[in-house]
Amino acid sequence: MNDWFGVTLLFRWTGAAVAAAVMALPLMVRAIRLSIEAVDRRLEDAARTLGAGPWRCFATVTLPLCLPGVLAALVLGFARSIGEFGATITFVSNIPGETRTLPIAIYSALQIPGADAAVARLSAVAVLLSLASLVASEWLARRAGGGRGGHVL
Repeated sequence: MNDWFGVTLLFRWTGAAVAAAVMALPLMVRAIRLSIEAVDRRLEDAARTLGAGPWRCFATVTLPLCLPGVLAALVLGFARSIGEFGATITFVSNIPGETRTLPIAIYSALQIPGADAAVARLSAVAVLLSLASLVASEWLARRAGGGRGGHVL
């Protein structure tokens, strides 16, 4: 990667970000796909009959209507990537101050005798971040349903 793009991934925070993104991508793609499929095709057809091309129809009709679902997918992807452990520790290792993520910090603290308070604090932060992400995702998903109680995710 460094030769082509000038970005180093191994043993760097950039690698941790890529590992987390790759692991969150399937969850995000599914949520985005469901959000796009929930858009009424008749609205897109109306835009096309009024002369909008495929890209303009997508940018002015489909994307604004599915945006809450896309934002919900981003929040879910963020929550998933916050909890990523396996790909991160395998791909970029555990380097304090460089590649240490929340789950790796919990794992590292578990290895230290008497660090129960630090583990409890880190775990509480992880739970709070997860709950906040789920609440935000649910709010965005309900907003995508138009307040009718519909759910697209």
